[in-house]
Amino acid sequence: MSDFTAEWLALREPADWQSRSTRVTEAVAEILPKGRAVRVVDLAAGTGSNARFLARAMPTPQAWLLVDQNAQLLERARRIAGFDLRTEAVDLSQTLHLTRLIVQKDFVTASALLDLVSAQWLQAVCAACQRERAAVLFALSYDGRMSCWPEEPEDELVRNLVNRHQHTDKGFGRALGPDAAAQAAELLESLGYAVIRDRSDWVLGSDSMPLQQQLIDGWANAATGMAPSSDTPVIEGWRARRIDHVTQGSSRVVVGHEDVGAFIA
Repeated sequence: MSDFTAEWLALREPADWQSRSTRVTEAVAEILPKGRAVRVVDLAAGTGSNARFLARAMPTPQAWLLVDQNAQLLERARRIAGFDLRTEAVDLSQTLHLTRLIVQKDFVTASALLDLVSAQWLQAVCAACQRERAAVLFALSYDGRMSCWPEEPEDELVRNLVNRHQHTDKGFGRALGPDAAAQAAELLESLGYAVIRDRSDWVLGSDSMPLQQQLIDGWANAATGMAPSSDTPVIEGWRARRIDHVTQGSSRVVVGHEDVGAFIA
């Protein structure tokens, strides 16, 4: 979690906003309270991109609490939000404190978080949401799909290694990784929620060259961390050719994500 910078969050924001599921967003927004302030907590809020996206779709007035481990990111979120909000810097791995922040909230949301957390973390947070009968929207959870064009022979090797890396501990215990959206939907349904899921894939072309380059570097680093040392030259060759496709403007990358919305009727 400490690796996320304001620069990375700004780089990914256009792709995030473009890929979000309108169907999931509208379904959750429709059931939120009207005639009083909607009380919202955004977990792992970073610079507030998720809040700024959702605020346009939600009924007004709204009372936002943005929570993150990085106080500097939260300060930036306050500066650029364009609406009033509160922030609190907390250790996101401490579910006891997080569940206290969910008390008396109408809506709990997070973006690009669930694939990093453990099953135990997800269970604790979803149970706290259920106690408050709070609506939920977990957006942009990576689901294990990554496709690159033009294809390279090592694409499948890298994808498999990256998906193995996705299950390593990201500060919350063994991460849900590509299973996050499916497990969240199953858990919420078991708690009595009506669940709506939809894909929210990044589709990146020549207008997203810096983001593609960052992704390819990140994937190569993750794959190298999971592979035997004998595969390091193979992965480095893959990285070099993929970056070359990007710089030539011929690269297209699709990263699979899912949005999960839920509410108790």
